[in-house]
Amino acid sequence: MLLALFYVFSIACIILYYTGHLKRWNAEWILIVLAVAVFPAVLYL
Repeated sequence: MLLALFYVFSIACIILYYTGHLKRWNAEWILIVLAVAVFPAVLYL
């Protein structure tokens, strides 16, 4: 359940990034946080 919620949040952030909302809200750091959160899973799989 938590993984599904993470995926939904990630997809929403990517959509907001490509539509320009994150830049307008000055919140592009959210994508960096998501990348850091995914990195350990990619490293250990």
